Order: sequence, then structure tokens, then C-alpha cells
Amino acid sequence: MTIEMNRRSVLRTAIGVAGAVAAAPLLSACGSGGASKAGANTKQGIAAALPSYLPSSAVAADIPSVTGAHGATTDPGFLKYPADQVRTVSGVPGKGGSYTAVTPLWGTIPAVGNSFYQAMNKALGATLTMQPANGNTYNNTVPTLTAAKKLPDWIQLPGWWNDQLNVGELCATQLADLTPYLAGDKVKDYPNLAAVATGAWQAGIWDDKLYGIPTFFSGQAFSGQFYYRADVFESKGISPDEVRSIDDLYALGAELTNAKAGVWAFDDLWTWLAQPFGISQKFTVVDGKLVSMYEQPEYLEALSWVYKLAKAGYVHPDALAGNNNDAKTRFYSGKVLVTGDGQGAWNAADAQSGAAADKAYRRESFALFSADGKAVPSIYLSPSAGMFSYLNKKLAPDQIRECLAIADFLAAPFGSAEYTLVNFGTEGVDYTMGADGPEYTKAGQADVQQQTYPFLATPTNVVSNPGFDQITKDRCAWNAAAGKYAYKPVFWNMNITVPGRYATAVGAQTLLDTTKDVYHGIKPVSAYQDALTAWKRSGGDAMVQWHQANVLDKFGAGQ
Repeated sequence: MTIEMNRRSVLRTAIGVAGAVAAAPLLSACGSGGASKAGANTKQGIAAALPSYLPSSAVAADIPSVTGAHGATTDPGFLKYPADQVRTVSGVPGKGGSYTAVTPLWGTIPAVGNSFYQAMNKALGATLTMQPANGNTYNNTVPTLTAAKKLPDWIQLPGWWNDQLNVGELCATQLADLTPYLAGDKVKDYPNLAAVATGAWQAGIWDDKLYGIPTFFSGQAFSGQFYYRADVFESKGISPDEVRSIDDLYALGAELTNAKAGVWAFDDLWTWLAQPFGISQKFTVVDGKLVSMYEQPEYLEALSWVYKLAKAGYVHPDALAGNNNDAKTRFYSGKVLVTGDGQGAWNAADAQSGAAADKAYRRESFALFSADGKAVPSIYLSPSAGMFSYLNKKLAPDQIRECLAIADFLAAPFGSAEYTLVNFGTEGVDYTMGADGPEYTKAGQADVQQQTYPFLATPTNVVSNPGFDQITKDRCAWNAAAGKYAYKPVFWNMNITVPGRYATAVGAQTLLDTTKDVYHGIKPVSAYQDALTAWKRSGGDAMVQWHQANVLDKFGAGQ
């Protein structure tokens, strides 16, 4: 299993726990109210805080990264686990220090002081006491530590909980400013950290200072895409290249749906319609004025389209009932033939699960298209990183440098000697080397596979599906093609602290509930329009205006 695959597993679990898009941090971390302090970053401040970017050439990918629009770079692809695990760190990074680290874990917590932890401490040259905490209750655990001002030396704070954990305030009071150690060419002291994508570092900047060490990051992240059952399409003589507009997609409804046979064309498609319709991530700018995505004409157009789809009987009844937990099962069994999901859904584990239900199973993804089939398609970039580790402000400068040296070890590239130790443990104890790469032993499953160290620092994501080369090739090709149409959405990679009085408007829960009722075919589109009017009056307009005056007008759109 690669770190990218494990990351997707972690984030899928976290989405269910947090009820948010875990692959992206919240745009707004709500403060306690009072003064309207934006807490955003200036262009000059970002430039001064960002580390230099020096890509690593230590491990060569089978499918190198490709640079797309706006500097986005695809994740490299590996068809095989590197045969030679090169060392990227000379000697041991530590100086004999002792540190505590708290990270979330959505799984069984490894035994304290296990042999893997001991091997890691020896390799690090320091004692790093890992204290993984239950990921299901992590958002309640951390506030207890921050309220008592008893944060550990090193802690992971997932970005989707920025508001609840009040990360913006923590950066100013309890977390270490890493700018003096990493800004510009200073990062060259830590070559593996220097290979971290610039966008990922930017997402860890608060008030023009660098605080967060990005983990599980990508040079080109999208929220997801449409998928189809390629084997079924092929058997029916349907070419996916014929889907070039939203009308083409709709036409598949009649062609694929056979309710009597228990087969429907579509699962819940709402989230993924943002791409063809051009719905913004949070805001868009029209003639210098900030507009919420909820007010975009495209939002209403997409909602009208998906309401029509539901009423036509082309969407699986369980999807209309809100049962998203079984979406993959419906896709595997062929009860649904077109679905939407995150990028990480397209992997070896998916192929194995699909084949268990149907030996012919094959997932593929449509090329990007625009709603009318005439406009150039576009897709917004998600934040480059959604998870960050932070160091305690109480650490002395030499201790911070030691922890950063340890982070450099943990961020060693995929397939290196350091990466193999961090992610698979000790050969012969935690894993054995098979034809497709490291394979966990029982000890490795208990102590290593339940990841802890990668929540502190990681290299860039990779695409790797041992034994399923075609999936890796197809994913990398799709990513490269999509990257040509990528754009940075308004406030991309910006951390913005919004006054608490706007929390309800930012959450827009009533509006989102009404949206769901419409795309499930329960309420008419007019119900959304009524809910939008109520949202605007009850704080939505004021929230948008706050962003206009305190962020856009002062700091720009971040694009």
C-alpha cells in the first residue's frame, strides 16, 4: 500500500466523521467575534514567508509529473516500487532530543513503545513519543489541550477543523512561527522539505507567517470527477467520448436505465456538477464584486438540471433517499453505471472490490466537458494541502531545528530508504519485499499500517497501484489532460479568519439542506430560491460583504 492510497482511506473516513470535504481546509476559520480582523495574507507577506521550491530527483518516477495551467503539477506515477531504496538523508537527523507528538488515527492505536517506534527513534536519532488519538473524537480532544495550554511538542491539526480548533488564533498564541527557519533559501537546509509544492506551503501560512507543515499534499488537487463503468459502456457500444455536454450526459439516462432490471444510469451527481456548469468553490468575482457560489446563475442551472434528472427516474432510488454509504456497492454491482467520486477512488483497491462483485468491472473517467459542450471546460484547483502539523511555540530554536530535520526525514520521497522505513517499517519484521513492493507482516499491520508519523510530514502524493499498471497510466493521463483546464478559485490556498457572528451564514446549513431536497427531487427549484432569499437576509449578504471589504479589497482574490 502506498502513502497516497492510505491518505485516501484516511480522508474518506474523516469525511464521514467531520461531515466536510476533508481533502480541503475550510475557507473560513470562524473567530470568536468582535473586531473584524481578516487574518488573511498579503502577496508581499506570502512571498516573504514561502520556502524556495527545489524538486527532488532522488527517485525517478515511471510517469513524471506534468505541469498544467497556473503551475499545477500532476502527481508522479510509479508502476513498480523502486527496486533500490536510495538514502536521501545522511546520518541521523536528530540531536538526541525528546519530543511528544499527537496525531489523529482512524483505526486501532498501536501499542506504546512497539518495535517499530523503537526502530524509528533509532533512525531519527531522537525520542519521538507518538501519542495517536482517536480520530473520531479528535476535534474534541484538541480543544481540551489548547484550553489548558498543554499542547504537545508537535501536533496534527486537520484543516477541515480550522474553525472548531480556532487554528488562526492558535498560530498567534501557541504555535511556532517557522518562517525564520524555512522562508526562501533557508529551506535548503532540509532538501526533502524544499521539494514540498509551493501551494502546499502557502496553505499553511497565517497572517503572513508560515506555521503549518503540509502533509498528504498534491501539486494538483481536484475535488473529484465523474466515473463510468467502462466495461458496460463497451459492451453496449457506447463511446465515452460522445459525452461532451450536459445534454449528452442526460441522454445516457434513457439509454442505461432499466428499472425493472434494477439498473439506473446515475448515482448522486450533485457535487460533481460544479465542473461542467462552472460553479465556483466558494465565491466568484464579477466586475470587481464578490458573489457567493449560491447566487451564481450556474448554481441554479445545475440544480434545475439535476432536479429534472431525479424526476425522470434516471437516478437510483437509494441515492435519492440520501444513502451515500452504499454508492460504491451500487457501482460495483452494476446497479448504477455513472457516478461521481474523489480522485482517490480510482485505484487498485477499487479494482479488486469491483472485480469481487463483477469480474468484468472496470472504472474509467469522462474527459472534462462544459455544460453546453461549446465553451472551453474548466475545473478549479482544490487547496494543495488539507492537513498540517504544527510545532509548539514553547520549543527553543535549536529544538525547532531538530524537529524540522526530523520532518525532512519523514518527507523523503516515495520509494526511498527513509520512506520505506516510515511507511513500512523494518524488513523481515514489519514487512517482506514481494514482487509488487513491501507487504506488511502481522506486526506491520498492527504497528505500521496504522499510520502515525506521516501525519507529521510526508512527500508529495504519488499514483501507484502495484499489479494494476493500467489504472496508474489512466489516472496519470486523465490528470495531465485535466490539468490543462485547471484554474485557481477565489481565495485559493488562503486562510481567512472570519468573525464568529458570520458562522451561520458561512455554514449555510438550511440552504444546503434545501439544495439536497431539490436534487433529490423532493422539493421544487423554487424552494431553493426562497431559501436563498432567506439566507441572504439572515446574514449571507453581510458575510459576502465582509469578505469583499476585509479580504478581496485588501488582499486580492489569491488567484
